[in-house]
Amino acid sequence: MAKLFYRLQRFLRRTQFVFLFLAAAYLMAGSVVLLQRSGFALQAGSRGTSSFLPVPSLGTLTKGAVLDSGMVVSGNKLDSQALVSRLDGPLNGEVLGRRNGPRWLTSRNLEIRQLRRRWFHSLMTEQEPRVERKVVKRKVKHKGTYIGCFLDDSKERALKGTVFYDFRKMTSSLCQDTCSESGYLFAGLEYGAECYCGNRIAAPKTREEDCNLDCKGEKGSVCGGVGRLSVFKVEDLHPGTKTYRNVHYQGCFRRPKNSTAAFPVRAIQLNLTWESCIDLCNDKELPLAVLGRPGCYCGYTSTHFTLHEKADEQHCGGTANTSDVTNDVTSDVTTRLPGDEDYVMVYQTPVKDTRCTERTFLPEKSQTLVALSSFPGAGNTWVRHLIELATGYYTGSYYFDGTLYNKGFKGEKDYWKSGRTICVKTHESGKREIEMYDSAILLIRNPYNSLMAEFNRKCAGHLGYASEQHWKSKEWPDFVSSYASWWASHVLDWMKFGRRLLVIHYEELKRELFPQLRGIVDFLNVTASDEHLLCVESNQDGNFKRTGAKLRDFDPFTTEMKSLIDGYIKTVDDALRNSNFTGLPGEYVPR
Repeated sequence: MAKLFYRLQRFLRRTQFVFLFLAAAYLMAGSVVLLQRSGFALQAGSRGTSSFLPVPSLGTLTKGAVLDSGMVVSGNKLDSQALVSRLDGPLNGEVLGRRNGPRWLTSRNLEIRQLRRRWFHSLMTEQEPRVERKVVKRKVKHKGTYIGCFLDDSKERALKGTVFYDFRKMTSSLCQDTCSESGYLFAGLEYGAECYCGNRIAAPKTREEDCNLDCKGEKGSVCGGVGRLSVFKVEDLHPGTKTYRNVHYQGCFRRPKNSTAAFPVRAIQLNLTWESCIDLCNDKELPLAVLGRPGCYCGYTSTHFTLHEKADEQHCGGTANTSDVTNDVTSDVTTRLPGDEDYVMVYQTPVKDTRCTERTFLPEKSQTLVALSSFPGAGNTWVRHLIELATGYYTGSYYFDGTLYNKGFKGEKDYWKSGRTICVKTHESGKREIEMYDSAILLIRNPYNSLMAEFNRKCAGHLGYASEQHWKSKEWPDFVSSYASWWASHVLDWMKFGRRLLVIHYEELKRELFPQLRGIVDFLNVTASDEHLLCVESNQDGNFKRTGAKLRDFDPFTTEMKSLIDGYIKTVDDALRNSNFTGLPGEYVPR
């Protein structure tokens, strides 16, 4: 017994040394791994975001120079045939791209890869800081008259007019001013970031404590709650005067065969004017005011009245002012009525058509991944707006743009592979990136307009214009010489590696919105009625028009720039036709 106990004691002493040695080895190994990972992260960070290699300007390349992808420079521009033929070559830059940065930055061409790095870097630096200032809670004095806290249902809104979002800067004053400018009597705030306008409150009051969320842009000011609306009666920004600055004259149209089905509201007035008709339809919260003999009609665009075919203005009593209707409108428009009873004059009131504005995430995770691909500046954000209205589902993004999220693109924060969005925005064009998608909508825009739009965004944000100093600086010619080749390679790459493509030309979408939208929703396998798409058509502008001073009759492109871009246009046009797609619209060239 004593011998057995002695052996056990010796074993335990040896085990202590073994455990001590293993623990020390474990800690040392962990320290080494941690140091390696830290060094790698610092190295990758410096390559991926902080520093970008200078991109050689196409204009400075000498004749006969060869880029890493095998494209040969002929004269002052890349040889068009070489640009097409490079698609058949090996992925020369892929190994380098995989080694030097994140996967989405990889490209088959060194120049394009560096452009993408710089583009994404500029996109990230444009974002607003996410750290919010700490503001002491305080009672904020409201400019309008507070009515109370009301119930709100997504299927039956308490206020049925204009809706807009700002998940960062929403305030009570901002919402009230927007509603007042649009001609509404009431403004309601919900979830701290959503603003609703209307002329009637179609919901009951609820407890005041239910409206308990602060405004995102004004701490201490209540902006509704979850399913609760803080409602204000807005102040008239121009007391004593009637304003029609947000009324648009749509034109002269033939009267629909079934006026009763086309227009839910009709009024016979003795002294009928366009002002009284607009006021009536505005009060009824209907977007169309239709002036004809013998009365005023209010309604929506519908299959009975599509507004797709305008008539000659002579049928409506003369030449109308087709610009926005304002206080100083000419007298011939304010007093005349359609001379022909078979025709009507149509005005767009400030009231928005809300039949198609509700959006949500997909109820079930999608098994297919659809890309909405375009070159930067091609109108991707606008098309996302149209797709969300047409399908009722949010769109996602390969990137995260806080500015777009704050304006209501809730899919912007969602992981792009989540399967909860109807399609995913991307500007990528490498083989690996393209093959991650099962299908794609390829949006193409005139490169002249795309380059100007992206330069505007780069200098002044999503909704601003670059200044005259920007256009006259050296940055502009460098931008064109670098980005023009990206426009061409983007289309060519998607045509080669995309599995299932729907090619949409931005210009044709603007001209023929309804049939183009029908093609898009069918491609996405979503059911949408004609009435729904007509609603999208009436809301097509959204909040995406640039503000600020636009330079009139300004052409920033030199003869050398046009020669370079026209060569790329011809290359892309030939490639589209050879692949049985519709060629580029005729207005792309000549310029």
